[in-house]
Amino acid sequence: MKIINLEKNMGSFQLKIDHLDIEPGKVHGLVGHNGCGKTILLKTIIGILTPDSGTIDMEGLEKSKMTMMMQRPYLLHDSVYENVIYPLKIRKIPVDEAKVDAMLEKVGLLAQKNQYARSLSSGERQKLSFLRAVIFGPEFVIMDETLSNMDPESERTIISLIKEIQQTRPITWLIVNHQLEQKKDLCDVIHYMEKGRIVNETA
Repeated sequence: MKIINLEKNMGSFQLKIDHLDIEPGKVHGLVGHNGCGKTILLKTIIGILTPDSGTIDMEGLEKSKMTMMMQRPYLLHDSVYENVIYPLKIRKIPVDEAKVDAMLEKVGLLAQKNQYARSLSSGERQKLSFLRAVIFGPEFVIMDETLSNMDPESERTIISLIKEIQQTRPITWLIVNHQLEQKKDLCDVIHYMEKGRIVNETA
């Protein structure tokens, strides 16, 4: 994905990205202080917001192959299992219950399979949200502060699963997190934002 001369005005705030190259199959980090425009950029990439000008070249990536995780995930008023398989149902992808059970077991949620999803703890909700994001085999996953304020065990589980996915079938990640510099082994590239601009990047 290549972003060129992107502008988005939100009140007095201006997002202005001259150039951002999000290389496929890599884990990209996005770091910046609160209010620097990270979430506006993510929402513009995913299509929630429409840019005022500029180009987002998806390079063949279909919107149905993209997904975005929020810091506070929205869960359906249903079971853990039904929440996980929802992306499959809306895309008319056959559900392999054994595969779903194996994924639930990996994150320690198999025992809660039939539990009401909104009764889960915060860490369990994030793990459920992660499974729901990857269950349909996306090509691009955006994580907006998903790792922030997460308990250490849940964070380790999700990071381990990201690394496992990258070893078996690499996809593209764009991960926003304030502590990404302490997780450099997770990211291939870290992009730094200030006042609506990309000011630096490190590999």
